[in-house]
Amino acid sequence: MVLDEPIDFRSLRVLDGGMATELERRGFDLSGPLWSAHVLDTAPEAIVGVHLDYLRAGADCISTASYQVSGIGYRELGRDAADAERALQLALELARRACSLYTEENARKAWIAASLGPYGAALHNGAEYHGRYAIGVSDLAAFHAERAAVLAEAGAGCIAFETIPSLEEAEAILRALADFPLLRAWVSFTCRDAIHVAHGEPLRACAEMLAGSPQIAAIGINCTVPPLVTELIGEARRGASDRKPIIVYPNSGETWDAGTRVWRGASDTAHFGTLARAWFTAGARAVGGCCRTGPAHIAEVARSALESHAV
Repeated sequence: MVLDEPIDFRSLRVLDGGMATELERRGFDLSGPLWSAHVLDTAPEAIVGVHLDYLRAGADCISTASYQVSGIGYRELGRDAADAERALQLALELARRACSLYTEENARKAWIAASLGPYGAALHNGAEYHGRYAIGVSDLAAFHAERAAVLAEAGAGCIAFETIPSLEEAEAILRALADFPLLRAWVSFTCRDAIHVAHGEPLRACAEMLAGSPQIAAIGINCTVPPLVTELIGEARRGASDRKPIIVYPNSGETWDAGTRVWRGASDTAHFGTLARAWFTAGARAVGGCCRTGPAHIAEVARSALESHAV
């Protein structure tokens, strides 16, 4: 079994950008319930290509194309749990392949985070942006543990639990991780304003709860509009009392309209780099991008990281 090297958060500065929306930009149809996971079946080398472009743009860490993979999603398509397990394993293998190819070009260190979305993403109805689920903590923990077990067995060095909308789901993730004491993870929240996560709890309270766990390697903010991020970094740092590094990877500034299934707004790549400098100054350990960001955004973040850590 291949074992990924744990992420060194003391050295981590630049995360990658969006996978699904970058694949869409490259012509792939992600309209099905599995989003980018459909491409695991149809064009896995395209995923390797996106990973490589993020590494070449300056990313220190790439996230696997497994955000949308779950037994729930695969059963909806008439497929079984074994297919979902193979998809998780393949996503990890593709990220490893990309890192291996990159080391032939550049000796710079790169890590892998195994991406897992929230329960709401499996419902593919926008529920991750409000977190109002008809499911309790125990069932949420089982949902996350099912996928974490596969990634732990596959040797993942770090799991990225992303776009988490509530304190309750973060608690469920801690319960799930307890079954795999050697596994490390970051938990990243989507937020509705500069204080609260999407469901309504204070981000500070979420960070405080997570900071006490030795299995939590970092606390994040993702899939949130950029203007909120500087204040949210402060909230997360106060909650964590600087016991955990804070990482941020907001969306491009565009927002997802779940009703019409379109992105609204505009993105300014250069401005994203300017904002990244402010986020480093506010105390973010690492910065990247989420939906609708691409390699050009990450190249700007990488430049900002060099400038920010040169002073």
